[in-house]
Amino acid sequence: MDKASVFGVLAGTFLVLASIIAGKGGVAGLITFVNVQGMLIVIGGTFAAVCIAFPGNELKLIVPVSSHVFRDPGVESDSITEFLMESMATLKREGRVALERRAGEAPLEALTKGLMLIADGANASTIQEILSTEKKYVEEHHKVGQKIFSELGRFAPAFGMIGTLIGLVQMLADLNDPASLGPSMAVALLTTFYGAVLANLIFLPMVSKLDRRAKIEVAQIELAMIGLSSMTKGDTVQIMQEKLEVFRERGVKPNGDKAGESVPQAA
Repeated sequence: MDKASVFGVLAGTFLVLASIIAGKGGVAGLITFVNVQGMLIVIGGTFAAVCIAFPGNELKLIVPVSSHVFRDPGVESDSITEFLMESMATLKREGRVALERRAGEAPLEALTKGLMLIADGANASTIQEILSTEKKYVEEHHKVGQKIFSELGRFAPAFGMIGTLIGLVQMLADLNDPASLGPSMAVALLTTFYGAVLANLIFLPMVSKLDRRAKIEVAQIELAMIGLSSMTKGDTVQIMQEKLEVFRERGVKPNGDKAGESVPQAA
């Protein structure tokens, strides 16, 4: 789990709530910031707009893609490197057929495909071509997810403004009833508040994290491609380890820097 993402959400939520509680009214003041009408306008309107903007098959990606925000990619790179080296040792010791058994234990889908291809006797160029297609699919998959959350971040403040206009119209339409001014003004202001919080605390930060996560996932596939290429060329375990370490130092960084660049040519 990515502790930074979890901490960010919890810390942001805590600070917003703390600032409300610190104001007039204390804990009881939280009730002032709960308005069902405003929530329906912002949350309902935002997701309705996204449903109009994207087809159903892309909207299904919201949950699986958003889960990437809270996953720690660094450990996965370690497990991929370790698995590749163990697989190379198995290949040297037991031959290609043994890789078919290890394929089911692979920590990465691209590795599973690659090991099955090696077990079937595929050459290096075929494996690279197939995994390059897999890498392209991952890139497109993340782009769709990022676009959805980017639009959520754009629509939420907009519907906050719509809620503000609704509240103002309701307030101005019945100035003769002082009792209605408070609830109408609450809707007017709280919808803007809801939209701003959703956009800036949830949706837009998720876009940034998904962009970095996508680069790391692509780089992990490239890491697998380096290892699988080493297997097909008959390298020793030590040579494979050196190639993987060089690539990780230059391309696979837990913070996303340099991730997703083109695969270096294996020596």
